[in-house]
Amino acid sequence: MSESWTSLAVAVPAAVVGAAFMGLASAAQARATKQVPFKKTLHPKLLLDLARRPLWLVGIGATVAGLGLQLVALGFGPLILVQPLLVTALPFASAFAAWLSHRRPDGLIVLGTLICVAGLSGFLVLARPTDGAVELLSAGRVVLLATALGLVALAGLGWSTVVTGPTRVLGLALATGVFYGVTAGLMKLVAVDLRTGWLATFTDWPLYVVCVIGPIGFLLSQNTFQQGRMIAPALAVITTVDPLVGVLIGVWWMGESAATGATVLSGELIAAVAMVAGIAALAWRNNHPTAAERAEVGQDHVPPSLNPAFGWPAHR
Repeated sequence: MSESWTSLAVAVPAAVVGAAFMGLASAAQARATKQVPFKKTLHPKLLLDLARRPLWLVGIGATVAGLGLQLVALGFGPLILVQPLLVTALPFASAFAAWLSHRRPDGLIVLGTLICVAGLSGFLVLARPTDGAVELLSAGRVVLLATALGLVALAGLGWSTVVTGPTRVLGLALATGVFYGVTAGLMKLVAVDLRTGWLATFTDWPLYVVCVIGPIGFLLSQNTFQQGRMIAPALAVITTVDPLVGVLIGVWWMGESAATGATVLSGELIAAVAMVAGIAALAWRNNHPTAAERAEVGQDHVPPSLNPAFGWPAHR
């Protein structure tokens, strides 16, 4: 067995099992955020309130396990392979959320989830990603990439601020996905340093930037879960944007490569349309919850912009 196949034999299972842990973490955290008072976006007191909820602590444990496995996967596989595999966290999260609620998974959510996974799976088959030399390209590209991603994240946060109604949470999910994707790109560099030696890890800059970017993305994810009526639509956006940002960083900044050509690009476009269709189905379900889902969430767990009972003014 060649070295590349050996690496894939480690990277792929680690990524999928890591995704399962992240799905459990998302389901537990989403449920726990509905059990604490509402907090404004990026308000750190939300984490203090959540720290008193045992279910949220279970989610933290699952998050640590998932991140550890993601780090292993990134140490053996290219970023543009590992990140798309993590989209399998979406069906895991939907299944765990239904289990925690003692109900069957919603049919439309299952369909939308499978469409998202199929779209990204199609991308992987067509792209055939390969690892690069992990030699970072020009600083000019870094500035351009950072600016573009920063604008996308700000657009998501702006959407969540000015838009009323349940779709505002999708803006938070977009910003969360960007932060998660950037964190994953930096974790790839940390994984490379770890394979070089512990000293390289603590003397290089990526670890310390991860310690800043990662917590911001995590706090945004908790805001997203708290403000969303259901886990699947917001998580679909996060788990789609996250790998797309990771692929962009891998190709544009780290020199990783994927198959090209008119046929491949056409297929990738179809895969992208499938992902958008899956997200659209999940977003529609978010705006049209069933009677059982409305009863489960309850009036007290609707975001302030939708529920004046909190005493917060609605967004105008």
